[in-house]
Order: sequence, then structure tokens, then C-alpha cells
Amino acid sequence: MRLLDGLEVVNRDKRLKVARAILYLAQGVFGECETEAEVLHWARYNNFLLYQMGTFTAFLELLNMEMANSQACSSALRKPAISLADSTALRLLLSVMYLMVETIRVEKETDPPEWKTSRETFRTELSFPVHSEEPFALLLFTMVTKFCSGHAPHFPMKKVLLLLWKVLVFTLGGFEALQAMKVKKREEVGLPPLPEDSIQVMRSMRAASPPAYAIELIEQQQQQQQKRGHRSRRPLMKQDSLDIYNERDPFKNDEAAADEDEIDDIDNGIEGEVDMMERDTVVQPVLVSRPPVERVSFPKGLPWAPKVRQKDIEHFLEASRNKFIGFTLGQDTDTLVGLPRPIHESVKTLKQHKYVSIADVQIKNEEEMEKCPLSLGEEDVQETPCELLYRVMLYNLPQYMIALLKILLAAAPTSKAKTDSINILADVLPEEMPITVLQSMKLGIDVNRHKEIIVKSISALLLLLLKHFKLNHIYQFEYVSQHLVFANCIPLILKFFNQNIMSYITAKNSISVLDYPSCTVHELPELNAESLETGDNNQFCWRNLFSCINLLRILNKLTKWKHSRTMMLVVFKSAPILKRALKVKQAMMQLYVLKLLKIQTKYLGRQWRKSNMKTMSAIYQKVRHRMNDDWAYGNDIDARPWDFQAEECTLRANIEAFNSRRYDKPQDSEFAPVDNCLQSVLGQHLELPEDFHYSYEVWLEREVFSQPIHWEELLHYQ
Repeated sequence: MRLLDGLEVVNRDKRLKVARAILYLAQGVFGECETEAEVLHWARYNNFLLYQMGTFTAFLELLNMEMANSQACSSALRKPAISLADSTALRLLLSVMYLMVETIRVEKETDPPEWKTSRETFRTELSFPVHSEEPFALLLFTMVTKFCSGHAPHFPMKKVLLLLWKVLVFTLGGFEALQAMKVKKREEVGLPPLPEDSIQVMRSMRAASPPAYAIELIEQQQQQQQKRGHRSRRPLMKQDSLDIYNERDPFKNDEAAADEDEIDDIDNGIEGEVDMMERDTVVQPVLVSRPPVERVSFPKGLPWAPKVRQKDIEHFLEASRNKFIGFTLGQDTDTLVGLPRPIHESVKTLKQHKYVSIADVQIKNEEEMEKCPLSLGEEDVQETPCELLYRVMLYNLPQYMIALLKILLAAAPTSKAKTDSINILADVLPEEMPITVLQSMKLGIDVNRHKEIIVKSISALLLLLLKHFKLNHIYQFEYVSQHLVFANCIPLILKFFNQNIMSYITAKNSISVLDYPSCTVHELPELNAESLETGDNNQFCWRNLFSCINLLRILNKLTKWKHSRTMMLVVFKSAPILKRALKVKQAMMQLYVLKLLKIQTKYLGRQWRKSNMKTMSAIYQKVRHRMNDDWAYGNDIDARPWDFQAEECTLRANIEAFNSRRYDKPQDSEFAPVDNCLQSVLGQHLELPEDFHYSYEVWLEREVFSQPIHWEELLHYQ
């Protein structure tokens, strides 16, 4: 309580000294602890105590004061180079707030009941603010836009974005909470339960071995030929089919690395079949006396239940009726008169796997609201944290999306340093530039780590926003998606992946001995160039893998069922970039890469499909099947290029109609009830200007007496 009183003093330096003391408490009073577990225990205890004493509200007031500190902004704008010293106060406040949000957010079984109550109160406080008009997340979004506009270049973006991400996870809910909300919402709108839990299916999926590349394969082929000598009977390779060998046996399981002779025999066995499949050249397959051994261990059944949309059933019946009867029945999917038996069976199978999403129901409801606004009356909108966040973000949403993508571009490892790009390193560069080699190496690692954390937090919060808005209302999701697409999000993500993705995922930009809380308890060893180079023992940088998966999922969300955006993937030549990403042997990442390849295969041409049969097989094995989806052949009726522009325009018109209907509610609406009672109309109190009684007679003369009234015109209208 004494420390909290100290936050109220006028002297800024004294306030910061007290804030540092509170930060020490929030970090677990590490000076008096001996083990890491002890530090974490007291950090958790202290953060709950700090919240219960009202520390968060006090720090929120201080944060508002520091944001409005024009002196700090103007001094930062004047400086040629901004350093850590310019953002000390802000970093201090944001660190305490981050520790409180992250500690209280995480649930543990051992938490006492009062902590659970505090957690729920804190969540409500952040979602539905009492004192201010806006949720806390909006304040952080405002900091992001201020930073990007150049008005506050000293804002510590890494801490702001991390805190924003954690606040969204806490208030809206993480992916597992989202899945539970989805199940509940499907029940509410009267839809059948989901065919499977996608999170569980993904956890059980295994990664496939990455595709081999042309040089590796040619070398491998030469070695095999030398070993086999006269047994080699590979036909001449066509020049235009060189790319075939990019995909030669890419998804072979690691466990199948048997001895070389056995592999040679397997090669002999299936070589003819592969050549027949992958080349125009006709090759007579050579029969082998013993049965061929399968290289790929296929899973028992496919991992995902197939889905069918209502639209797919309508298309199938339209084609069948045109073929067998000669006319169609529009959207009627029940009348099967005149159609042969196999078509009846097909329709039955399609209907068994029919999947109606929450989005389909919402779009249908929206169409009805547009058609009959009077008869359906006011829409009952549930006041959820997500709904409130969208409402307050709505009018500045394009600026928020552009700002996030600007920072993502600046933090991407493929970005070149440009003079006009924003400086995201303001809260990592020291005042004194490094002198020794060791200091330079340490700063280099810090800068890379800093960028990685920024990419991680932006990718996570964008994906979280998209998923929550999609569940809340499809047009909220579409509005955010459209602004991301307009702000060049698709080429930006492809640019991010146009690098050596394996080296990015195995990057070691962290110094484990300096990680919290180990650095506070253990004696720090002397750092040298060798220890910095070796880094930690982790095989992967999980932070970067997480970022990559999130960015791929965002790309999937933006392009799914949108032909115009899928064409953007084709135009930007994403196929080779995505194929390179398949080298990362992680099941979830491979799944989202294969999904992105699947949606564009129909546009890539027959030659590409022929040359990439192994990738096509992987798509078949791992990605959900949509019955009647012609992804592997390219005969899709929806893939007409002249409709692309119209598709985006229609979507935009629907979004604008939704936003204006739900969020623009003018008082003098054309649907407002009209008062027809003469007495009540004349009895209304009207505010007249002060000088009106001076010019009242002039007004009567001009507007009433001098205007001829043609009473006979009323007779014509009857």
C-alpha cells in the first residue's frame, strides 16, 4: 500500500523508482530466492496480491499519462537515433502489466478460490471496462497506430504487441476455448455437432519426410547407378520433365531406411509404375518375381471426415438434370424424378456428409434481415467481449491492420533495411554502441530475438482476431480479411516464406543463461564468443515454428473459398515457395502448406500436377476431402476468371450493408415510426434559435403567406 501511494507523487523520478520496486515484486523477489521454482511461486503469489490491491488500475493511469507525455515524444522525434533510454518508463509499466496479465491468465489446479474469483474479475475488467469507454486492447491498438504514424517513435513495440496478444488471449479465449465456444454456438443455432475435434486430429498427425531436391536426387541416382552397374535401366529423361525429380519419393518415412540392397530392389519394383505415372514416355513395367514392398506406410483411413456444402449438392444435381432430363430445378435438392439410380445413391452419400457451418447460417440470417427489416424487427446481438472489441475497433480497423502489417514487414528476416521503413529496434538498441566483438555478437542475437518475438506476437494476435471474429459473425471476419488483403498481406506472408525456412526454424537467437528466471538464481558464467555461437541445445526454435504456422493459417483463412485471392497466390508464384516450406518436418505446418497448394493446383496446369505427383499424394493423404471438389483436375465451374472482380465487390457490398445495419443507427431512420397525431406533433417542444422571435414575422411572410397553396392538386391525387 505504501508503494501504491508512492505512485501518486508528482515527481516523475520518484514514481519510476516505486514502479521498479513493484516490478521486483512482480518478478518474484528473486534476490531472496534460491531456486527457479521458488522465484516462480512468489511471482505468482505477488501478482495476484498486486491485482487484488488495485495495482493494475494505478498502472493503467500511469500508462495513459506516459502516452500523453508530449515532452518524451518531441525529444524522441528530434533525436537522430532512438535508444533504450527513451522508453524506460513505458517499458517499466508494460512489463508489470504483462507479468500480471500472463500470470493471472494461466490457470493452475492448486489455485485457491479467491484467485479464481480474481481471474474472472480481471477478465471482465479488461473486456468490459467500467471507468473508460474502451477496452484495454483498444488502448494498445492506439499505441501501435501512433508508433507507425511516426508521432511516437519511442514506444516499445515488442512489449506493446506481446501485451496486446496476451490481453486478447485472456479476454477472448485461446484456441481450445474457441473450439468449446464453437461447439456451444452450433448447438444454439440448431446445427449437428462437429464431425471431429480438429485440435485432437492435428495432434495425432505425423509429419511426412520433406521433399528431396533436384541436385540431391541426381547425385543419389548416380550413386545408385554406380552400385547397380548393369542393372540400371532408367530411360532417358525428358528435358521439360526435370522437375519430376524434385518430387522423387519425398514422403518416404524415415523408419523405412532399410539396407541399400533392399532399397535397390524396391526401386526396381516400383520404378516402372512411377515412370508411367509421372512421365509422358511410355515405359514397359518390368515384373519382379517377389511382391513389391510398399515404401510409404499409409494411415488406416484418412484423418479427416469429408465435407460437402449445400452448393456442391446443387451443382451436382444441376449437372445431372441437364444431362438426363434437359432442364434444372434451381436450388431443389430433394426432387430426384427422372434421374438414374446411381445418381440417387450419389446424392444420398453427398447428403450424409453435408456440413453446414455457423457462417452459412449467419449469411442466411443476414439476407433475411436485409429483405425484411421491418417484419423481423431489431436483431438481438449478444454483448460478448468479441462483439464489444469489434464495435470499438470498427471505424479505425483499416489503420490497425496496416500498422500491424507495417511492423510485420519491418521485422521479417527477408526485409531489407530501408530509410523510409519504421524503426522497430528503438527498445533494443543501447545508448552506447558496442565496442568489443562479444558485445556486438550479443547485440546481434538480441536484435534477431527481438524481431522474432515481434513476428510471433503479430502472427498470433492476427490469427486470434480472425478466428474469434469468424465465430462471432462471418461479416466481421470478412471485413478484417478484406482490409488485410487490401494492405498486401498475401504477398507479405509469401515474402516472409521466401527464405531458407529451415535455417529460420533452427535459428538459435537466444542466450539461455540470460533467460528468466534462471539468470536471477544461478551464478552467471562468463560469456564468450564460443558460448554465444553454440546457443542452446534445442533442435528447433519453437518461437519461429509457431510464427510460421500462424502465418500459414492466416494465409489459409484469407484465401479459403475466395477464387480471386487464390489467383493472387498463383500470380505471386507461391507454389515453389510453399513447396520449400514442406522441408520442415512438422505435421501441423505441412498440413497448412498442403492446404494452400491444394486450393491452387487447378490453376497451375497439367504439367505442374504431373511433375508433382508426390505432393499431390501428400495432399490426398493429409488434407480434408471435399466431395465433388475438382482440385486435382482443374474443371471447376467456380474457377472463371471474369467473376473474380465481381466476387470481391459483392462481398464488400454485403459487409458494408451489415456494418451500417448493425452499427450505424441514425435517429432519423427511414424505418422510424411516424407520429400521425396532430396534438402530439404540435405539442412537441422544439429548440428554436435565440434570435428567432426577432425575425418571426418575416419568416411567416416568406415561408407561409407568400407561398401559393394549390388545394385543387389534392383532388388529382385522389
